[in-house]
Amino acid sequence: MTKPFDGAISRYAEEGAPEDVRAAVTSVGRREVVTDGYPYDKWMKKSDYEDQLDALQIELVKCQDWIDRSGARVAVVFEGRDAAGKGSAIRRLTANLSSRRAKHVALSAPTETEAGQWYFQRYVAHLPTAGQMTIFDRSWYNRAVVEKVFGFCTDAERDAFFDQLPAFEKLITDDGIVLVKLWLNVGRVEQLRRMLAREGDPLKRWKLSRIDVDGLPKWDDYTVAIGETLDRADFDFAPWTVVRSDDKRRARLNAIRSVLVRLPYDGRDDGALRIDDAIAGGTGLWLEGA
Repeated sequence: MTKPFDGAISRYAEEGAPEDVRAAVTSVGRREVVTDGYPYDKWMKKSDYEDQLDALQIELVKCQDWIDRSGARVAVVFEGRDAAGKGSAIRRLTANLSSRRAKHVALSAPTETEAGQWYFQRYVAHLPTAGQMTIFDRSWYNRAVVEKVFGFCTDAERDAFFDQLPAFEKLITDDGIVLVKLWLNVGRVEQLRRMLAREGDPLKRWKLSRIDVDGLPKWDDYTVAIGETLDRADFDFAPWTVVRSDDKRRARLNAIRSVLVRLPYDGRDDGALRIDDAIAGGTGLWLEGA
């Protein structure tokens, strides 16, 4: 079977990636973690992960019941590097929730009409109503990172985005919406390893896009854009939580906990929501994992 994008990811791994990245991709065991500064050298044990995930699924159902009865509105933004595990974390978050109460929003490229609107306009239409959680699989932060890296917006448009962003998110939170912003980060070797796995798996190739492929050599450009974004958009009323996702299991658990701890739902088991602060925390974790 022909590889997607004519095997561009494999070619990059063999010819285009930095020498140390190429060497690490071929030498590291499947469940080993190689990112410098990551606090664990191997993935979490599967049985421990499943036990903790099962407990969190119960907490999520409790939380959904509280959101429904209280009329709370919750917006969760999942952002991160390509292949950082946003989709898999969202699937675990919503696995046992009603699709009417937990709405998954993954917007495609804007239409001609949307491109002519106020930038935030198409996202406003998807904000949650009473008794609902909306999960944004990428969000208005496209302008700050992806559009910047690929030149899809001008510097003036990006500056306008950052100028308007504090007021936009303050309006959301002042109106009573709980806004949770998660940035999932992954090391360069692990990102490439996941991309290669997708390229070779006929059941996962659909996850790859041209942006993913063309973005691989733009690692440093992404790093600059991400750093600027976390610095300029970390507000006391809408802070970022950085989740280090080289181990997907730990990342999923701590991403879910980072949502649940923000919500005062009935019967909350705070013991199950104890966050591993070496995996999820403030923007300082970005500096450790960048």
